[in-house]
Amino acid sequence: MASCRGDDVGACQSLCRAKEEDVPPSEASSVPEDDTRHTPSKFFKGELGLCSKCGQEKPASNGLCSPCFRSYLFGKFKVAVTSNAMISPSDKVLVAFSGGPASRVALQFILDIQFKSLRNWDASKSQGLPVFGIGVAFVDQSTVSLNSPNLMINAIEEISSIVSELAPLHVTSIESIFGKGFNDGVKCLKELLDSITDATGKEDFIKYLRMLSLQKIALDNKYTKLLLGTCTSKMAREIISATVKGQGFSLPADLQYVDARWAVPILLPLRDCLAQELAMICHLDGLKTVQLFNFPSAGINDLVSSFIARLQVENPSRERTIVRTAEKLKPFSFKFFTKDECYDFLPSIIRPKFQNVKNEESEPEFLCNICRSPLSESEWQHFKGCIHGKCQTEIEMFVSQCCQCCRFQILPKDRASLEKFYSLLPASIRDRMTNKGCDDKRWLREEIEEFLIKDAGDGDGDY
Repeated sequence: MASCRGDDVGACQSLCRAKEEDVPPSEASSVPEDDTRHTPSKFFKGELGLCSKCGQEKPASNGLCSPCFRSYLFGKFKVAVTSNAMISPSDKVLVAFSGGPASRVALQFILDIQFKSLRNWDASKSQGLPVFGIGVAFVDQSTVSLNSPNLMINAIEEISSIVSELAPLHVTSIESIFGKGFNDGVKCLKELLDSITDATGKEDFIKYLRMLSLQKIALDNKYTKLLLGTCTSKMAREIISATVKGQGFSLPADLQYVDARWAVPILLPLRDCLAQELAMICHLDGLKTVQLFNFPSAGINDLVSSFIARLQVENPSRERTIVRTAEKLKPFSFKFFTKDECYDFLPSIIRPKFQNVKNEESEPEFLCNICRSPLSESEWQHFKGCIHGKCQTEIEMFVSQCCQCCRFQILPKDRASLEKFYSLLPASIRDRMTNKGCDDKRWLREEIEEFLIKDAGDGDGDY
C-alpha cells in the first residue's frame, strides 16, 4: 500500500492508503526493475575467470571463450570481404593452400560464407543471383625445399584428405611453370637458382615463381579471384624486409586488401589477424594443419623474422603497429577492381565507394618484369632512356624494366650468366616485355602530352 498523496492542491489529510497497482509506474519506485548496477562488468568477469564478452564460459584466448573468439576472428574476415567487395556471386575463388594455420582458417571461413550464401539462395524465391564457387590450389615446392620426397608425398596425401570433402583440389609442382617435362623443368629451375648468388634474392625468386604457379592454376581452371592467407604477422615481416631491401616505393602494393595488378586479382581477407590467433582457432576448432616446407634461410628475410619475433615478445602489439604505420602510405591505383560489373551486386549505399572511382594516379603503374612491383620515378626514367635507344638488345630491354631490387639481388652481373638466366626464365615472365614496352599507356601519354588539349570546363586537369 502507498499514500494517494492527495490532489494537485495538497494532501487529502485522510491518511488513506492506495494499492500499489494504482500508483503510476513513474512513482512506484525510483529504481528500475532491470537495474544493472550489480551486474558484473567485463573486467569483473575476467577476474571471475569468465569470458569477457558472454560471461558464461571460461576464456580460451584473449579473454574470450572459444565460441566468442571464433566469432571475433570470423567477424574480421567477413568485414574485410564485404567492405572491400572482394567476392561477387558469379566469382570462382581459388584458395592458395600451404597446409599452415593461416591458409586453413582462410579456407574454413570462406566455406562458412559460401554455406550461408547457399542457405540464403535456397530460401530465396527468385534465386536470381548465383553463389560463388571455391577451389583449392597447392604448389609442390619439394624441388627447392630440404624435405625428403617421401615426406612431400605423404604431406600431399594428407592435404588431399583434408580438402577433398570441402572443395576441388588442384596440385601442381613449381617447376611446371616452365611448361616442359618434369626433368627439364627441374633442370631449368635448379640452373636458375644456381645463377642467383644472393640468398635473399633466391628466396624471393622462389616466392615469385610460386605466385606464377598459382596464377597459372587460376587461369587454366577459369577462377576469377585468388585468395591468400597472408596475415598481420607475415605482413609485418614483409614490410620491414621490403624497407631494408630498398623497396619502400612499392611497399603499399603488398598491403592492399585487393591487389588487381595480376591477371587474377589477389585477395587478403586475413590481413587484420595475427598468426597466434589463427593457430589458436585451429587448435580450438580442431582444424587439421600440415607443416611441410623446410627452406634454407640465411638472408634478410630470416633476420627480419627473428627481429620481429623479439619485438613481439616485448610488446604483443608490435606487429599490428607496424602494419598500421605502413597503411598510412599512399596506395596504388590497383587496390580496386577495374570493372564496375564486379560491384553491381553491392547495396546502393556501398556501391559508390567502388564504382567510378577517380584514382589520383592518371595512368596504371608500370610494373617490374620479375616481382611485379611498381617502378619508381627514377626507375621509370631509366626505362624511358632505354626505349629511346640506349638498350640495343632484348636482354638489355628486359633488365631496364626490372626494379633496382631485382637487378641487385636476382639478376646475374656478368653478361654470359645474364644471357643464360634470361634464356631459362619461364615464358610467362619473358612475355611481359612486349613491343619493347612501348605499349604501356603511361609511356604513350608522356610522348603525346604536349599535343593534348586540356578541357577548359574541367578543373581537375583532365584532357
